[in-house]
Amino acid sequence: MFEVGGTVERGYEPVRDAFAEFQAQDPGGAQLCIYRHGKRVVDIWGGKIPEKNAPYGPDTIAVLMSCTKGAVAVCANLLLQRGALDIEAPVTRYWPEFAGGGKDEVRVRHLLTHSVGLMGFDPEAGVQPEDLFHRERVNPVLEKMVPLWPPGSAYFYHFVTYGTLVGELVRRVSGKSVGQFFAENVAAPLKLDLWIGLPEEQEHRRAAHFLTTPQIPMDQWRVMFQGLGVDLDSRLLRALLATFESTNDAIDLINEKRELRANELPAGNGIGNARSLAKMYASLIGDGVDGVKLFETKTMERARAVATAGLSAPEELKKTQRGDPMPFGLGFELPSIPKPMLGKGSFGHSGAGGRLGFAHPESGIALGYVRNTMFEMPMACNPAWAEWTKALAKIADVDLGRVAPT
Repeated sequence: MFEVGGTVERGYEPVRDAFAEFQAQDPGGAQLCIYRHGKRVVDIWGGKIPEKNAPYGPDTIAVLMSCTKGAVAVCANLLLQRGALDIEAPVTRYWPEFAGGGKDEVRVRHLLTHSVGLMGFDPEAGVQPEDLFHRERVNPVLEKMVPLWPPGSAYFYHFVTYGTLVGELVRRVSGKSVGQFFAENVAAPLKLDLWIGLPEEQEHRRAAHFLTTPQIPMDQWRVMFQGLGVDLDSRLLRALLATFESTNDAIDLINEKRELRANELPAGNGIGNARSLAKMYASLIGDGVDGVKLFETKTMERARAVATAGLSAPEELKKTQRGDPMPFGLGFELPSIPKPMLGKGSFGHSGAGGRLGFAHPESGIALGYVRNTMFEMPMACNPAWAEWTKALAKIADVDLGRVAPT
């Protein structure tokens, strides 16, 4: 029988059992931590770290991929809460150089809602995978860039640029990089083991991520898009494919180069554990956790309200969508059929390979799930967390069929 470490409160055993059933067939390891009304009710782990031939334990840390975007969203919403940032203000109020390419009227909300039209980089810009870890290299490109669609007219997931764009807003307003701001304003008061820019003294705890299935070659992506009737020669598709390729290479670089783990790629190179991810979300809802409540109720409600209502993907990318597009709040993913979280009212962020963090205020639940394995994300509920999500929903008495966000 697969061995699961940690503890669960009485009544949450089905969550542990579902976690164990999946992990028994996973070549890597994972952690799952759940808070309810500020109390830790599930704190479990299991599996292994192949490159160290060691067990995956409670203190293991791993790359969070796009769960990092949720941490960046927390920072931006804290600045909104403090009145230091105005959601309807032009970005140029804080970042004057952003006006290049006709972006002088772009609003802060466009950056937070993936609707600014800077989803990727034109191939001619020459942005290399390692450049993504250096804001001084990519910011000038973004400052000059003409948006790929009129800002606010459509939205599409800014998979690698979101953290750079919102992170620069945080830096301009606070005077600190988003990693520094997070460390001082979120991680420190909550005592989190979560960093955007990993300190060298924490390296010994890190589990490298690895692929469990071969990565889909770029040529296959091109064939797939072409089969859907997408114009591969359009500026939008050329930027999407070029950025997708450089992002895949950047994910490999996180493993390969210590200095890039120390740098900030705030769309995806946060490193931490499930306890910290869960505790971060627990601090945003209800009465908070351990005496720390980061979000006022008004801030939380604004953050999880649908900010992309009435919008869809840019015309050329509508052909690639199956079903309704995933909605966004102010930097947070909201529930959708492939990512139900705990249904209506949930907000959080997933990460490539099945990483996940979110809160559901109505049930008082906040959770984090972190692992070291990677695989191509299916267009369905991720198998890594599908079954324990169902078990948790039953315990919390919420209906996963009601995924429409608030």
